[in-house]
Amino acid sequence: MNLRPSRRDAPEINLTPLIDVVFLLLIFFMVSTTFNDDARLRLTLPRADGEPAQAGDPQLVELVVDVSGRFYVDDRQVLGTDAATLRRALKEVVEDELELPVLIKADARTPHQAVMTALDALGQLGLSRVAFAASATESTE
Repeated sequence: MNLRPSRRDAPEINLTPLIDVVFLLLIFFMVSTTFNDDARLRLTLPRADGEPAQAGDPQLVELVVDVSGRFYVDDRQVLGTDAATLRRALKEVVEDELELPVLIKADARTPHQAVMTALDALGQLGLSRVAFAASATESTE
């Protein structure tokens, strides 16, 4: 007669259904999620006649002024709208390269004062190679 208790086997947990559910949830969220490109700055550039810019990507500083007058230097927002703050941000990017061209992309509805503030900051730093971005007008021919 055996009086010792019999050993029970350790219970096994089947993870297959759990993994199936996790994958189904993953697929559901991947399919139902929409990806918006809200991180981009939306600008309506003023229209102008002229020649399109040359192909190629020269090194330049891009200064964007949005509708509300906020500044962005090379896709980084400047935390103030005054000339001194913009000047400090530009100085960090330009360092000592005063011959570096600056492209100003101002929205068509930007206050004129914001563009003048940008030009003032550029002039105080000694940056004289400034260009303005515009989109081509529709031809009426």
